[in-house]
Amino acid sequence: MAEAATALLKPLAGEAAGAGGSSPGGSGAPARGERGASGPAESSASLPAQTSTARTGALLARLNSPAFRTHFGTAAGVVILGVLLWRLGTGVLLDGLRRIDATTLLAATGIGVATTVCSAWRWQLVARGLGIRLPLGAAVADYYRALFLNAALPGGVLGDVHRAVRHGQSAGDVRRGVKAVVLERVAGQIALAVFGAAVLLTLPSPVRSDVRVLALPVALAAAAAFAVLRAVRGNRASAPGGGVRRFLAEARHGLFSRRSGPGVALSSAVVLAGHLAMFVVAARVAGSAASVAVLLPLAVLALVAMGLPLNVGGFGPREGVTAWAFGAAGLGASSGVAVAVVYGVLSFVAALPGAVVLVARWWTGLRGYSGTAPASAPSADVSSAKSAPNESARLASSSFPFSAEPREGRPMTPESV
Repeated sequence: MAEAATALLKPLAGEAAGAGGSSPGGSGAPARGERGASGPAESSASLPAQTSTARTGALLARLNSPAFRTHFGTAAGVVILGVLLWRLGTGVLLDGLRRIDATTLLAATGIGVATTVCSAWRWQLVARGLGIRLPLGAAVADYYRALFLNAALPGGVLGDVHRAVRHGQSAGDVRRGVKAVVLERVAGQIALAVFGAAVLLTLPSPVRSDVRVLALPVALAAAAAFAVLRAVRGNRASAPGGGVRRFLAEARHGLFSRRSGPGVALSSAVVLAGHLAMFVVAARVAGSAASVAVLLPLAVLALVAMGLPLNVGGFGPREGVTAWAFGAAGLGASSGVAVAVVYGVLSFVAALPGAVVLVARWWTGLRGYSGTAPASAPSADVSSAKSAPNESARLASSSFPFSAEPREGRPMTPESV
């Protein structure tokens, strides 16, 4: 009977297996139907995510645009000044501005002449180290114009950008022209870093204890970075190492060679001394009786803050940091704002010769065009009609104050070292 029961159950088990799993019309079809029904739902659910990603990418691209960075820096400077004036008032500030007299303006102009000439000399030395010829007179004029544009335009660096591109175009090598300006500015930052570290470590200041704590880690990090650069430089087979080696070689020729190194160091020291002297003059005009030893660390902090691209014509972070530093030193935050604002006014006055250079170059371009236009005028009416657009474009180019023309006495070919 057991064998008969087994024989009867085998066909039933086979039918159940065929109906449940192997049949094409079994449970597989509803599964495919369920997947097919859920496909449009999943795709429609992913549309908001894709739209959000696209919006995020567009927002990041807009935040990374040069226009936004410029406007953001200007807005940040305005906000900083507004908050300071709202919290501290304008009494001490206006009193400091009223104390600016003709003697103070002459002192600021004299300091500006010394610092600008030395900065132009440093630029000339760096450019010569890179194989670009730059006369000292043209360098002084261009540096004055860059200082004025930095002070008058938002961001505080547009004058240096214009100086770099213009010199590179005039020399026939924009890359080396830009690197000459970058290395020249780096030389100034190196001088500020070395002097600032010595002053902040030794003289009393609100940050001396913090600087002493951070001095060793920063020195170790700098040594490690230098070792990494040396290792990358020694790796001849690495493609990025070639760019690093080239940059280090150009920095060595422009800043640390026997031909340019001493002059770059001397000019950087004089320029830094001029900025510190301007700060001391501003402090005296604003009514601060603090000693020079007390003012030097505060001046270093103000100069470091001036390097932040969040300002309106140089005003903004400098006033905020100086207010905090003076308040922490017991000299009064309002006095710090007054000193910083007076310093900004004196620096702008020292850069005003750059406006004269700007107008003179523009006028020279106009006169150069008016002197050459009659000789190049065509006799036929048809030829005149054809050449009118070109001449109008030439007028716009030559009369534009930022244009670079060979007739301005600027070198047009690089000179090898």
